[in-house]
Amino acid sequence: MMDLVKLWMITGSREFETSKKPLENITKKGIEFINENVTKIDLQNKIVRTSYRRLHYDYLIVALGVELAPEQIPGLKENSLVLYDINDVPRIRDAIRGMKSGRIAVAITGLPYKCPPAPYEAALLIRSVLEETGTSSSIQMDFYSPTPITLPAGGPQVSEEILQILKSRHIEFHGSHKTISVEQSRIKFESGEAEFDLLIAVPPHKVPLVAVDCGLAQPGKFIEVDRSCRTASDNVYAIGDVNQMMVTDKIAVPKAGIFAEGEGITVAKNIVSKIKKESEGAVFDGRGGCYLETGKKTAGYLRVDMYADPAPVTELKSPTPDYFLEKEKFEKERLEKWL
Repeated sequence: MMDLVKLWMITGSREFETSKKPLENITKKGIEFINENVTKIDLQNKIVRTSYRRLHYDYLIVALGVELAPEQIPGLKENSLVLYDINDVPRIRDAIRGMKSGRIAVAITGLPYKCPPAPYEAALLIRSVLEETGTSSSIQMDFYSPTPITLPAGGPQVSEEILQILKSRHIEFHGSHKTISVEQSRIKFESGEAEFDLLIAVPPHKVPLVAVDCGLAQPGKFIEVDRSCRTASDNVYAIGDVNQMMVTDKIAVPKAGIFAEGEGITVAKNIVSKIKKESEGAVFDGRGGCYLETGKKTAGYLRVDMYADPAPVTELKSPTPDYFLEKEKFEKERLEKWL
């Protein structure tokens, strides 16, 4: 939910302090909540160590998410604002509202990254803010991606539709631009370079070190799981952004909240089946969807079926005010259900 809120913080329609919900509320569901850093996972002895205690487990669900790694691109941390960093989001908001002219660049600098449509939503929402402040006509917006099309996981048709939405809002898409370094006011690619006055970046992501140290993930990779979300270790599962679930040899399930939710349901069913000594047969169905906010309280809806036969199916419903209202409803329902 927090990535959704970050986008609304950019527009000024939401503040971080009023968007937070205490996780301690899950104790109402009979769940003990421990807010401590995980320092070690001992798979052999089935122990999770935190900063202050040791927890023994029979079943382990690893949902550590990913860590942002701007340091992997020389100069990125010093010369950009990171879209997914909660500390940078207010600075992005203030910067775009303070600009009178110049160039804004949005760059995806590493793959894979969480919530694939989010950078495009951010670009569209920024353009809307510029229209509100009356500076849109004097500010050039460029979008740089290492992929040749906007949203490879969505396929060529959806990618073309997103491209046309960007064009309609005067946002220039530059595909096949792999970032190698960033300097003050200049971003360098494997082939060529570009200037900017404000760079908003999606940095490379990495798996938390604790998952590598215990052997669940290989260095530079994510935790590999099958459709049951099982890892190679007995009774250990991985869900959400921390894992990599392949659909084909070249396509993986995108790192998105709706898929993490579906994976969580799959794991819950399988663990309950094991406890009851029943057959463990639940598999992640790969179905989900997300909203692509386009500004001015409109949004499209991206429907996905990753395991459709014979190939993944994606569809982008055209932006309407109704889908924006559905997006707000989605947030409210999830928060009420979980917390």
